Amino acid sequence: MTTDRRTFIKQVGLGAGALALGLPAHASLSPLWPDYDRGMVIDGLCLPFDAGQTNLSPAQLAAFKASGITAVNATIPYPGDDFDATVAKIANTQALIRRHPDHLRLVTRTEDLRLAKAQGQLGIIIGFQSVEMFADHEDAMATFAGLGARIMQPSYNGPSPIGTGGLASASNGLSEAGRQWLAAAQQHGVLVDLSHGNRQTVRDALDQAQAPLALTHTGCNAIYRHPRNNDDAELKRVAEGGGVVGIYQMPFLDGGQGELTKEMFLAHLKHALNLCGEDAVSVGSDQGIEPIDDGPEYRQALKAEVLARRAAGISAPGESPDRPPFIPHYNNPRRMELVAADLAELGYPSRVIDKVIGANLARVFAETWT
Repeated sequence: MTTDRRTFIKQVGLGAGALALGLPAHASLSPLWPDYDRGMVIDGLCLPFDAGQTNLSPAQLAAFKASGITAVNATIPYPGDDFDATVAKIANTQALIRRHPDHLRLVTRTEDLRLAKAQGQLGIIIGFQSVEMFADHEDAMATFAGLGARIMQPSYNGPSPIGTGGLASASNGLSEAGRQWLAAAQQHGVLVDLSHGNRQTVRDALDQAQAPLALTHTGCNAIYRHPRNNDDAELKRVAEGGGVVGIYQMPFLDGGQGELTKEMFLAHLKHALNLCGEDAVSVGSDQGIEPIDDGPEYRQALKAEVLARRAAGISAPGESPDRPPFIPHYNNPRRMELVAADLAELGYPSRVIDKVIGANLARVFAETWT
């Protein structure tokens, strides 16, 4: 199994001197958006550390504090992990959180979000992006929910026994096992995330769901058509069901060859807001928290990783060894504050900005984590 992309981003290319006095080297000493530190800030898809880490570096801890982020949906088991590996990684993550109580908090209920905000901790929401770990374990959903998992996808890019990813067959959706899986997830208070799913899987889940669903990290096909993005009809149905749509900061926002730009990210975000409304849009950056040092070492490792993902058949169109999967403008621990400031510059009121950078996700969590 090749390294998960978010893990890869955290393993290489991190600048050891990127933080000074607990702040990003290129951050302003004055707030970019005055209301940022007051509200609930949640990144719908972010991996702040590797699930195999046993300790965190001073630079990582400083980045967490500097970020101002209340909580993140962190992918803990990676695509390809089986049941035992998943249990082990969850246990290791919980031990890591206990080892750094001033910086981290396990989030399993909405009260934990409030506590993380009040105590200046980074809340870790255990999320799954694949379902290999459910194979041959009838009580796996109850087990994983009991261990603290709160967000799960029915598929990654390819097919699974439960659902079908956007890079696989366009006709297959949720299987019968997938319908049972979805019902069990909602019964156990787990938010079902349809990111990476193909149209039929998304449609089947929306038809069956008894609680709000999410697309935590996606883009809009109306802006740029790509298998990892979603059509307007899908985005709107998620919103109409009380769910939330998160826009990512990945190369799938456009078909360009140069650096990713904030303008393209904001174009997808604005489209989602116009289509879905202010109560149903969020950010799922699909990034880490520490800034990436985009130097020769990182570029060499990026090339090797992209080629390995292609060989494994899990690489999406647009993953390129020559195009780093991040937006330089947002390559900053206070990425979410930059998003807030950019939305303010576009004329969005504080009410809408608060919702996009965290309040909408907090609402959906409250309605599904029962």
